[in-house]
Amino acid sequence: MNRRTFLTATAAGVALGATAEAREWNGSIVRYPDEAVVVIDPRFGKYKVGNAVVERLYTGTRWAEGPVWFGDGRYLLFSDIPNNRIMRWLEETGEVSEFRNPSNNSNGNSRDLQGRLLTCERRRVTRTEHDGSITVLIDNFEGKRMNSPNDPVVHPDGHIWFTDPGYGSLGWYEGRAEELELPTSVYRLNPETGEAKVMTTARNRPNGICFSPDFETLYVADTGGAEFSIYAYDVVDDSRLENERGFYKIKAGGVDGVRCDVDGNVWTGAGWGGDGIDGVHCIAPDGTLIGQIHLPETCANVCFGGEKHNRLFMMASQSVYSVYVETQGARDW
Repeated sequence: MNRRTFLTATAAGVALGATAEAREWNGSIVRYPDEAVVVIDPRFGKYKVGNAVVERLYTGTRWAEGPVWFGDGRYLLFSDIPNNRIMRWLEETGEVSEFRNPSNNSNGNSRDLQGRLLTCERRRVTRTEHDGSITVLIDNFEGKRMNSPNDPVVHPDGHIWFTDPGYGSLGWYEGRAEELELPTSVYRLNPETGEAKVMTTARNRPNGICFSPDFETLYVADTGGAEFSIYAYDVVDDSRLENERGFYKIKAGGVDGVRCDVDGNVWTGAGWGGDGIDGVHCIAPDGTLIGQIHLPETCANVCFGGEKHNRLFMMASQSVYSVYVETQGARDW
């Protein structure tokens, strides 16, 4: 059997090298507790379920992103960007099928207050209506085409906040190589009027985005070589950002999608091979790394779902993984 090296950590967060047998991800038995779920800080201990393991649910994408949970239908949607499609995983049967093909190189997905699918695509943000028709919410700003929106999140007032780093227009693999016409920005969009407002242009490549559970803090991941991997902002009057600050800095590599749990911890796809830790990082509200979930593939995005909203879904390169945790995802619509 093949073997792979995991990094384990002490409670103080000191990384130690250890070797564990590689997982035969097609139904092999994994001994509890799963060593792939690592407690770095004691605060993470209560979130680790001792008799739950990391599971591979599907493999067959080229680059998986944008998971969003539909509890009313018991299914997960996620994007396969290079293959230009949105996939659907059914919780009841484990079946995976195409939900939309082509998808205009869809990336991040979310839901609005009415439960409709919101999708960041190359050059635009769309909404899928209840009858299945697609409405373009925004494809330009001040007369210039959007670059390639990446990740959306919805505020309780109905506004859609989204990032536009331009990745789908930077090359041919995940879109089409074309000139970027706008600064890379974070936007706030009124879906009823189509009016958009730039919230910040400070980030090099604004990528993952989420609110804290109380919607008073906005987290933005920057995959453009910035000093910090994730930045935090105070949300003032639900309509503007103040007090930008570095929130979390990975030792090497980068982070992508971000989601909060009900306790305010930030869960993010992280590693990118830079420090040998591909998978998910869990960061406490004070910016301390408290836990990791190791995966055999680079992880981009995460979301919470399942019947109790305590199942973490992880989009990792060619595969989709999940693990049950002892917390629940904050409302991300």
